[in-house]
Amino acid sequence: MISQKWAERKRRLLVIVPANLRKQWGQELADKFYLPSAILENRSFNEAIRAGNLNPFQRDEIVLCSYQFARTKEPYLRQTNWDLVVIDEAHRLRNVYKSSSKIATAIKQAVSPFPKVLLTATPLQNSLLELYGLVSIIDDFAFGDLKSFRARFARLGNDADFAELKERLRPLCKRTLRKQVLQYVKYTNRHALVQEFVPTAEEQRLYDLVSDYLQQPTLYALPASQRQLMTLILRKLLGSSTHAISSTLDGLANKLEAAATASEAVDVLPDELPDNLEDLDELADEWEEDENSTSQAERVRLNPEQLTEL
Repeated sequence: MISQKWAERKRRLLVIVPANLRKQWGQELADKFYLPSAILENRSFNEAIRAGNLNPFQRDEIVLCSYQFARTKEPYLRQTNWDLVVIDEAHRLRNVYKSSSKIATAIKQAVSPFPKVLLTATPLQNSLLELYGLVSIIDDFAFGDLKSFRARFARLGNDADFAELKERLRPLCKRTLRKQVLQYVKYTNRHALVQEFVPTAEEQRLYDLVSDYLQQPTLYALPASQRQLMTLILRKLLGSSTHAISSTLDGLANKLEAAATASEAVDVLPDELPDNLEDLDELADEWEEDENSTSQAERVRLNPEQLTEL
């Protein structure tokens, strides 16, 4: 679709992706489709502003940016007359119907007037309301308001309701299997190479000590409201390498010492977290949304055949 727009000389093309996929998207566009692209982030955006481009989104290249960046630059997105907006890993926007979903709401508002395509392999995870949220980004009137959708489709108690849901989705949702596009896309065969890793005694001791600490009932080093998220991040760093987590642990220790001196708990995120804060902010936004638990009645209750049909 992007190639077709480019061939038609419609060059206002935007791809919104998770921060860690920006480079891969640029490489794939170049290698497979010979299309030029540019990653917009704070540094490149500010450089373009200083060079005289008052809206760096307006350029003769495909623009790649992260979810968080799209949110922070929402006014600039609105001022660009996009020919096509592609949103990858779009299930990150599934909770757009919730007031807590700041990134999803900002992106939905910014690109609402423009043609858009949402790409995802996991459109449905916990609740059919997530399907309502994704569809609302494409067409805000496909299902009416949230109350109407909840009353009609939240439980799917009979075949008639399920049939109507499929019919409503038909013009909006297209499911494509890999086997259906093999004649167009030559996928590389994947062969797993397993490398056994055995931690040293010192590495295992560090892992055990950090794990024991993270499981304590009270942690003054982490803000209570973000403890689950921070624990996840620390475990990812711990599983990466000792170098990856060392500076973060130093930062936490320094903040604890300062807090002990001031007799108050730490209530801010450590500054020594990984440099790619766009990744962290995207994860934080999605995590906070999921903490608002879905009622049991609204959880997905579809059998495998129904899921396949959807």
